[in-house]
Amino acid sequence: MSMTAKECIVGRRSIRKFTGQPVSHELLSEIVATASYSPSWKHTQIVRYIAVEGEKKEQLARCTSAYPKNGEIMSNAPMVVAVTMIKGRSGFERDGSYSTKKGGSWQMFDAGAASEAFCLAAYEQGLGTVIMGIYDEEEATAVLGLAENMELVALIPIGYPAESPVAPKRKSVEDLLTFQ
Repeated sequence: MSMTAKECIVGRRSIRKFTGQPVSHELLSEIVATASYSPSWKHTQIVRYIAVEGEKKEQLARCTSAYPKNGEIMSNAPMVVAVTMIKGRSGFERDGSYSTKKGGSWQMFDAGAASEAFCLAAYEQGLGTVIMGIYDEEEATAVLGLAENMELVALIPIGYPAESPVAPKRKSVEDLLTFQ
């Protein structure tokens, strides 16, 4: 029996402690296949995932001098997934001009939606994730060997959870929703 969308959204937590059990490449491929249904600007599908394990994962973990705790979390995870995007497509016209006043920021919207879809798909499969944004971007980009047309968006440690965090308090619907 699979989870409902509501159960998946409400149940998912950011996981920062993992068991030593590896994540199979087949399972990760299934998760990415599910996440590929995330919406994107004009169906540009700009997000690309890079699964990082072993020594290269440890190199990534060392790219966190601004917040060393993130390095510890990555070292503890059996795998880190680098979320990257093809620059200059989402939110742009074919001639390179912006499609809206949002400029180039729409591509981050698409990458964020894809990252959340990835995390929810992982949770449905019994895996834990945490989306990280604090790392040395230049160092991490070099470790990953990204091409010029690619940009690193986030690092997502992934693995089997070794913790069950309680949900933090949420704002009330009255705080979040207005009707006009």
